[in-house]
Amino acid sequence: MPEWLVEDGIGETRAILVEGDRVLAAKLRWEGELHAGQQVTAKLTTKRGTRGTGTLADGREILLDRLPQSASEGASLSAVITRGAIAERGRLKLPAARPPEAVTATADHAFSTGKEVHRFPAGLWEEVWDEASRGEIDFDGGSLLFSVTPAMSVVDVDGDLPLRELALRAARALGGALPRFDLGGSIGIDFPTLEAKTDRKAVDSLLKDVLADWPHERTAMNGFGFVQLVARLEGPSLLHRFASSRTGMAARMALRRAERVEGAGVTLLTVHPALKAKIRDEWIAELERRTGRPLRIEADPGLAIEAGAAQIVGHD
Repeated sequence: MPEWLVEDGIGETRAILVEGDRVLAAKLRWEGELHAGQQVTAKLTTKRGTRGTGTLADGREILLDRLPQSASEGASLSAVITRGAIAERGRLKLPAARPPEAVTATADHAFSTGKEVHRFPAGLWEEVWDEASRGEIDFDGGSLLFSVTPAMSVVDVDGDLPLRELALRAARALGGALPRFDLGGSIGIDFPTLEAKTDRKAVDSLLKDVLADWPHERTAMNGFGFVQLVARLEGPSLLHRFASSRTGMAARMALRRAERVEGAGVTLLTVHPALKAKIRDEWIAELERRTGRPLRIEADPGLAIEAGAAQIVGHD
């Protein structure tokens, strides 16, 4: 039976839904961010009908929806975050919230009820992280190429199989990819153009089956092979994280690698210079506390951003 596992990392908390040795879904929170399911108290600063903005005690601003008629500007009110902030090219979408009585279940259950573990089973998080880093998932005969834009996330189907078979295999792969990347919002899939209506219906039917447990709405495939999905958006997906802060993702992953190496001595972490500048002092202190070893960070401009490596060396 699938089970949520939660790993408390440095600078982030990770959750994966595991069945056997497969990751069915993944979620990620960064330290200090407002997240879906979090309860807050805000001062209502502006109100227009049932919508408005609020300010938290620390000065952060949130968008408010489903406000009761009785709510007035200047009043304090309780709210539940329904969508975390999302960084996009040139702007930041503020966190969204609603009064508690207007909120249904959120993704918070993965973190609040999941089984806390010291470490995920070997390789599982690494596999999902690598796929999200590349923005690509391979399947037999083709691949799904993902990109995020301010308007929607777009999936391009690539491969050299006969078009009907390529579309069907892509649809099967898509069913696993969307929850693994924690994608939500508007998603467009560019399948190969299928001339026969029966072929398009076959893909639609398969999508219905593989996405049956993933809440969404979906259009039928049009004559150009395009399908649009709309799902609840509760925060940045793994793909959005890489698009808006690749160095932030890579820095946290480098620290995870450093935490997992074993032995006595000094932890030597070798990273791209951009990552060395990104690693905070408090993260270093937390890593040293967890491992019981001092940390030394060396920069190598020849390394890729994602290629931070850790090893144990002799005492300084």
